[in-house]
Amino acid sequence: MGVIRKKTAARGTEGGTKYHCDVCSSDITSTVTLPPSCPRKLEEKNGTDCQLQVRISCAHRTCHEYDLCVPCFAAGETSKNHDPRTHPYHVIEQNSVPIYTGEWGADEELLLLEGAEIYGLGSWADIADHIGGYRSKEEVRDHYIETYVNSPNFPLPARADPNDTTLQDSISKEEFQVRKKRRIEERKEAAKTAPPATPKQKPTASVPACHEVQGYMPGRLEFETEFCNDAEEAVQHMQFEPGSGLNANGEMEPEMELKMTVMDIYNSRLTARTERKKVLFEHSLLEYRKNIAQEKKRTKEERDLLNKAKPFARMMNHDDFEEYCKGLEYEHNLRLAISQLQEWRQMDIGDLKSGEKYEQEKQQRAQRAVPQGAFDRLASARPKQSQQPEAPSAASLLTTPELPLRLQRVAKPAGSEANLMNDFDRAFAANGDGFSTPVVKSKFIMQPLNGVIPWKLENDGAPDLHLLTKDEVELCNALHIQPKPYLVVKETLLKEAMKQNGSLKKKDARGICKIDAAKMGRIYDFMVHSGWITKA
Repeated sequence: MGVIRKKTAARGTEGGTKYHCDVCSSDITSTVTLPPSCPRKLEEKNGTDCQLQVRISCAHRTCHEYDLCVPCFAAGETSKNHDPRTHPYHVIEQNSVPIYTGEWGADEELLLLEGAEIYGLGSWADIADHIGGYRSKEEVRDHYIETYVNSPNFPLPARADPNDTTLQDSISKEEFQVRKKRRIEERKEAAKTAPPATPKQKPTASVPACHEVQGYMPGRLEFETEFCNDAEEAVQHMQFEPGSGLNANGEMEPEMELKMTVMDIYNSRLTARTERKKVLFEHSLLEYRKNIAQEKKRTKEERDLLNKAKPFARMMNHDDFEEYCKGLEYEHNLRLAISQLQEWRQMDIGDLKSGEKYEQEKQQRAQRAVPQGAFDRLASARPKQSQQPEAPSAASLLTTPELPLRLQRVAKPAGSEANLMNDFDRAFAANGDGFSTPVVKSKFIMQPLNGVIPWKLENDGAPDLHLLTKDEVELCNALHIQPKPYLVVKETLLKEAMKQNGSLKKKDARGICKIDAAKMGRIYDFMVHSGWITKA
């Protein structure tokens, strides 16, 4: 049994390291009266219980942490592999005497240093549990700072001299043990009468999964992947020996100069890493949920504007940057209001009521102008009363003749029917009222190539065939072109035509797409006929 390192669930309890007799299982940790469970309890003398001031520890290698109380040792009791006749032993006295301060014994000082080595300085709650005796973490912390840190003989305590026996002479061992026992009993009774409280949990482990920002470790104020994360690799194997690096003349050797240059580079990277962390902490960028909630309240234009202003956060503190962002938002809103007032002035709107009515109608027109989906087109296939399109403005009259045919919104008779329209035609056929204005087109007559028998493409043998219209399928069959290469050619020609205001020459089209000239000519004629591009 021997040593039992007991960690209690609640802080500030008896806790500590416990020693038990391996024969009678009695607690022999402190200097207390003989336990009644011990079969070898000594006889009381003169009405006073004998005190257990020592314990016996077996020193043989086969008995690991084997302890005995004095009565069991005196009676020659044994258990397990212990042989009291041949095994050596140590008499361990309870050094419960003051050495540095009047309230702390030598045994508690030893447990304090042992706990600091195991758990690390700063983990005062764990160290207090390791010491036991109802010591609180505040008491342990204050004692360590006052005795060891603030000592005039730092890092040694003030009474570290072995010849200094002033404290032991002023407080006897018996008096100190009586004080210690009284203190433990008082705190034990106070703990019983204290109202029950939920035990305080230990702080969350400093791991990336315990923070709302992935990869951030709050306990260490570090990230799983730092800025210049491989900066330490250049210096991890570098060694500096005392007195090395200087030649006989006292000048620095080239190898040492190289090492110092590498160290300067490493320090500059650490400085840059620290500056970036400073910006994160200064502007509370680690509060991800709070920042996202504020972003959702802003419009897209405001978010884009503030994103462009973020580089200035490195030059300002948090308050100045907030004022700067508020000024940018205010300026942005002013510009929008000025542009709106200018638009109302062009529309001969002279009061706010008429302006609000104009904005509502403008928003309704914008919603109706949204392209319809497949189900919406089926629902709108029923004949509806034709509506007069909006009259074009003066600006549109000046720019419309220069646009290609597919971009001009021309009102057509409501009774006309669409002939072979694909989705690309329908996307540009919606007028301002949201109704599809069908465009009458004649069927494209495909001129077959000489000596080429048309294909009969099917979905199984031709991937992406479902993306083509009926006319495009006939074109691919006649020209022996698979659907996917055809779509690439089509996309390339459309992009080039958009750069030239919708027009494109046949010569330029042949130069862009390196395919057969006859096939390219047929594709070009088909796209001109469909209205996707115009001849230049």
